[in-house]
Amino acid sequence: VESTFILHFSSLYDEDNNTMKLNLLLSLLCTGAQAFSPIAVPKAENAALFAELDRRTLLGSAAATVLIGSSGIAQPVFAEGEEVAAPSVPKVVVAGATGQSGRRVLERLAGQKGLVVVGAVRNVDKAEKSLGESSTVIRGAMVQKVGSVDTEGVALKRLDVVADSVSDIAEVLKGADSLVIATGFVPGNPLKMNKAAHDVDNVGTCKLVDAAKAAGVKKVVMISSILTNGRNWGQEKSPGFVITNAFGNVLDEKIIAENYLRASGLDYTIVRPGGLKAAAPTGNLKISGEDTLNSGEISRDLVADVCVASLTDAKASNKVLEIIEDEGVPPKVFNGLVM
Repeated sequence: VESTFILHFSSLYDEDNNTMKLNLLLSLLCTGAQAFSPIAVPKAENAALFAELDRRTLLGSAAATVLIGSSGIAQPVFAEGEEVAAPSVPKVVVAGATGQSGRRVLERLAGQKGLVVVGAVRNVDKAEKSLGESSTVIRGAMVQKVGSVDTEGVALKRLDVVADSVSDIAEVLKGADSLVIATGFVPGNPLKMNKAAHDVDNVGTCKLVDAAKAAGVKKVVMISSILTNGRNWGQEKSPGFVITNAFGNVLDEKIIAENYLRASGLDYTIVRPGGLKAAAPTGNLKISGEDTLNSGEISRDLVADVCVASLTDAKASNKVLEIIEDEGVPPKVFNGLVM
């Protein structure tokens, strides 16, 4: 069985203020769940040069992907005769907006004009300070390198998935069209990790789903992890599953929330990244089918890009996307562990 995934990218790079805006359009043409091996698309200096590439060669291969380098991102690739719609998302809430992935999603959304963006955080005062700072911080057992986020166009609202009720959370989500769930427990005290993972990655996430339904949210994008469903495809003894799940049985908790979202009736996209890196991307983005990847790592920047794209692309509707960076060799690392 062969799966074909074609990625469409539209980008704008502003050299004056060193910022990059990226709007991805994911076209997922699926006939199976087998992972593909992406091909590199050469970087183009302008759209005219990029348009000279043989589209039939690109679109006739197993996948069309994009090579991200130090000078920017390749220009758009579109199928012949394709019309690309850009549905508007008037209001988006990012739950877990101060986390490493959440803040990257928030940053990208905040840069889009005509969009109301809400960062849902446990402590608004602390969030205003932390989002405005670029620093290296220690959270539990993790060292995080974070950049500052311009929150001028963002409304920060208090939301605690553990302490708040569904009705409280629904009030925060009121009027939102979309929700990005970027919450996750932070490994710390080993005696409390099981409870923390259960409260945040299971119960807390399910409360977000219930609140989204109550508030009339139409689209939910959830950041999860590869191997979340590892027990159901023979990966429960794989190094990646064993090591990751040792932290509070977090994968077992996440799969419950994933299934809860899938059964909710909401339009969803579940993004399952490999091991998360704070550094900029060094490889091509690889998107694979559900329950296919058991190793590999990916920059949080790419995770955020895929999440933002999934908000508006109908072809990502009700899909599970497993993503890593393709370094040109079979992946051998997951969460820093050599496989």
